[in-house]
Amino acid sequence: MNHFDDAREFIAGGVNSPVRAFAGVGGEPVFMKSAKGAWLHTEDGRELIDYIGSWGPMILGHCHPAVIDAVTTTAQNSLSFGAPCVLETRMARKIHELMPQMEKLRMVSSGTEATMSAIRLARGHTGRDKIIKFEGCYHGHSDSLLIKAGSGALTLGVPSSPGVPAGLAEHTITLSFNDTDAVRSAFNELGEQIACVILEPIAGNMNMVPGDVEFLQMLRDECTRTGTILIFDEVMTGFRVAKGGAQAVYGIAPDLTTLGKIVGGGMPAAAFGGRAEIMSSIAPDGPVYQAGTLSGNPVAMAAGLATLENIDVDGFYEDLSAKTRQLVDGLKGAADDASVPMAVEQEGGMFGFVFTDDDKVRRFDQVAGADIERFRHFFHGMLDAGVYLAPSAFEAGFVSAAHGDAEIERTVTAAREVMKGL
Repeated sequence: MNHFDDAREFIAGGVNSPVRAFAGVGGEPVFMKSAKGAWLHTEDGRELIDYIGSWGPMILGHCHPAVIDAVTTTAQNSLSFGAPCVLETRMARKIHELMPQMEKLRMVSSGTEATMSAIRLARGHTGRDKIIKFEGCYHGHSDSLLIKAGSGALTLGVPSSPGVPAGLAEHTITLSFNDTDAVRSAFNELGEQIACVILEPIAGNMNMVPGDVEFLQMLRDECTRTGTILIFDEVMTGFRVAKGGAQAVYGIAPDLTTLGKIVGGGMPAAAFGGRAEIMSSIAPDGPVYQAGTLSGNPVAMAAGLATLENIDVDGFYEDLSAKTRQLVDGLKGAADDASVPMAVEQEGGMFGFVFTDDDKVRRFDQVAGADIERFRHFFHGMLDAGVYLAPSAFEAGFVSAAHGDAEIERTVTAAREVMKGL
């Protein structure tokens, strides 16, 4: 049976999220059957070392006993109430404990929902319409965010997908990531018309590209000066790069934060929140409407809470970071030995690599200009060797607590062999 052909008969594109289709690397997607720890088991009988981790949530590894126990116990009480439950409060309290800047928050069901809601809240709270986003930062597929840059630094955006009204795009300004001059120009020209700035402080959807601390601090200063709301999209980096997220790594507090992935522990859950003054504008306390039938779903709350409790232990992030650094150093060493140019990044349990002559990658155009064809060959070579990487040169990778020396050494050994043929 060809599982992809079967899926395409009933599922649009054969997948329920585009990157899964292998369009960026060629070939057909791998269909998974089960997973345990750091390993995936496919429908065709292969075992693969997993560096996607369901795109980030599985920081403890697949089927962690505490998470599975929490889910099965909670599911026996009900899959959903559509009414408040204590697990929601426990989850909110735990998130606030780990990220004190999130004074109040609202649970939702996806990262897209979190960022969409945060932007609506920022617009409603400030009474302004314009927003600033950055090229290469992905914040979900809501209309306001599927906007590409115009022809100049201060040109308002244009839709990057059919179905996005041009009138809506007029309110979105797309700038180059880590470009302080462009941001200052935008604020000097538009200033108090800007409702919010949204960005990934460490971008994970143009591979892994860290924000420069000077750039992020400048954003904080400009937003404070003009009354603009600074939103850190930590759907990917929240509890992944550090216990307090990227904002703890940089020591810069946003006004609002969006979270996802790890807060659901593998279940559909996300959150947005921040300063209590801003969050008071959300209904029912304020006029900005937001709602969700499955928001705060008890099973998702149980999975997320069990995950957060198990990462909040002494030494967890030191160990995770050391494992990830061991992997990244091994990949870089394999590339160097094969005279293959490669730039690497790592923070906590998140990593990235780009086939480029640049020592460091800090902008989207650097990733777009890298050797994508070489990545495709590397991806398939590693897959044949039993290593599952993101099937796109524009995605970050993830290490879990379940990855051990054996998995990392096997990965690096495979990389050395594959690099020889690049």
